[in-house]
Amino acid sequence: MKNKELFKKNPLFRAWFYFRMGWSTYFAFIFAAINTLTVTFYLAIENYPVLKSVFPTFEIYVIITVLIGIPLLVTIGYAHYKRTKARKAEVDILVETNPYIMRTLVNTDLVLILTLKLAEIIKNSNDDSIPKELLDELTKLQDELKEFSSQRKFRNEKDLQFFKNIDRKW
Repeated sequence: MKNKELFKKNPLFRAWFYFRMGWSTYFAFIFAAINTLTVTFYLAIENYPVLKSVFPTFEIYVIITVLIGIPLLVTIGYAHYKRTKARKAEVDILVETNPYIMRTLVNTDLVLILTLKLAEIIKNSNDDSIPKELLDELTKLQDELKEFSSQRKFRNEKDLQFFKNIDRKW
C-alpha cells in the first residue's frame, strides 16, 4: 500500500501519533529547556549573591549551561544506550509487547533454516547440470552460515560484524 492509502485507513489515530511525536520530541523538549533555564535563573540564581557573581546575566547563564550541559547530556545518553542495562530492558519490553518485532525475528530465522535446507538438497542432488564450482561455493557458503548461526548470540557482536562485512563477502 502507498503511504497515502495507509493514512486514509486510520487518519485520526495516525494524526494523533504524529502530533504526539512532534510534541514530545521537538516542542516539549525545547519548551522544557527554555522553561528550566528561565525558572532556575530567575528564581534561584538571582536570589543568591554567590551564584549571581558566577552568572551575572541570563545570557551568560544560558551559554555556560549549554557549554556544560550539552556534552554532559550527550555522555549520559551514550552511557544509557551503550553502557547500562536500562536500554537492554527497554528493548526487551519493546520486543515483548510488539508482535511485529518478534514475527520479524522468527521469520528471519525460518528463512535461514529454509535456505540452509534448500542448499543441502541442491548439494546432494544427482543433477550433473550444476557445475562443481557452484556446488563448492554453495558448500562453502552453507558451512559459513551454519558456523555463523551457531556462534551468534544476542549478547555478542557477531551480527554487527557480519553486517559490516556483508558487502565484502557477496
